[in-house]
Amino acid sequence: MLDLKTVAQNFDQVVARLKSRGGALDLGPFQRLFQERREQYIALEALNTRRKGMGPGSAEMRDQLRAISQEIKAKEARLKEVEEELEKILLYVPNVPDESVPVGTSEADNAVVWTWGDEPKFSFQPRQHFEIGERLGLMDFERAAKVSGSRFVFLKGALAHLERALVAFMINCHREKGYVELSPPYLVNRDSMLGTGQLPKFEEDSFKTQGAEERFLIPTAEVPVTNYHRDEILDGERLPLKYCAYSACFRSEAGASGKDTRGMIRQHQFHKVELVKFAAPETSMQELESLTDDAADVLRRLELRHRKVALCTADMGFSSAKTYDLEVWLPGQNAFREISSCSVFTDFQARRAKIRYRPTKADKPRLVHTLNGSGLAVGRTLIALLENGQREDGSVAFPKALHPYLGGTTELWPPPVSPG
Repeated sequence: MLDLKTVAQNFDQVVARLKSRGGALDLGPFQRLFQERREQYIALEALNTRRKGMGPGSAEMRDQLRAISQEIKAKEARLKEVEEELEKILLYVPNVPDESVPVGTSEADNAVVWTWGDEPKFSFQPRQHFEIGERLGLMDFERAAKVSGSRFVFLKGALAHLERALVAFMINCHREKGYVELSPPYLVNRDSMLGTGQLPKFEEDSFKTQGAEERFLIPTAEVPVTNYHRDEILDGERLPLKYCAYSACFRSEAGASGKDTRGMIRQHQFHKVELVKFAAPETSMQELESLTDDAADVLRRLELRHRKVALCTADMGFSSAKTYDLEVWLPGQNAFREISSCSVFTDFQARRAKIRYRPTKADKPRLVHTLNGSGLAVGRTLIALLENGQREDGSVAFPKALHPYLGGTTELWPPPVSPG
């Protein structure tokens, strides 16, 4: 959530930056309420000054004091209502893009920062991952649809093993870089979803339980891991704090109807390794660069061609102040596709979740800056390995970095075709 005073003091500048995100933005009610808030403060200051200047005296004087006190009480109550209304409005207002974010109107205006690796060459038409997986007999969408509906999959045998191996591989990569591993809950309360910005604006995209015990299935481990320090004051000398966590993720994909309906690209349930950082404001942009490189290092070790893309103002997520996407090359689609999104949120989440830090023991608490990124999306990494490692005969070869995690398996072969 944006800071009320900062928005009010820099209203035109904030509105201009927010409008660069595109879409409808109506801060008119905010401006009207803030003007009323200012008027209430001025009136309260005048009434308090007047009351202090009046001493006890005649019955008439006491009646005036009583009337002033009642007016002060009424204005304080109204002021509280106005500030609550302002905060409700700000819950629906996205973060202000950092000045370094390219201004644009769509994903076409995103800027490629660099590309790693050469495009793999094939002597045949590369297949898409679902064709490879079904040919191997290890990817079953039909039975998953019977069990759960569309946008689910059963991974079998060696592909189920590969998914587990990727999680262990990714977590180990990040632990080497000082990330502390957490195993988070998959169900969280409303305060946690509010804290990271999923609520109230995106409630329709969430899965939640019914009944007295309302809980939300997490859309990403970002939610429980960021809220791990909700309502806390952190030791500034220990910053940055770095966490990694594997989890299942659940999304309704309400805004993605008709997109990537085949295969594993966009599903209601998928798995991801998440990176979360808590940093001092002075270093948070530098921490974004290192977090993005930590995610990219997994792709380098897996020998997968990829690129780093700076998202423009119109393509960033609601809570983000700056985002880099990592996109992996998928030969079957002949395209780069997102495999990680790494963002810095400045104090936007920390203000909602009340996460602060003391630079030193003598300092007053300040809001921390939060960051997160996928390190990586497990299913999309599996997709990239299948498409980049495929051979014409239907077999798939895996990069050397994964061999120790696969129990000696270095490649997969389709089952033999029965004669006749």
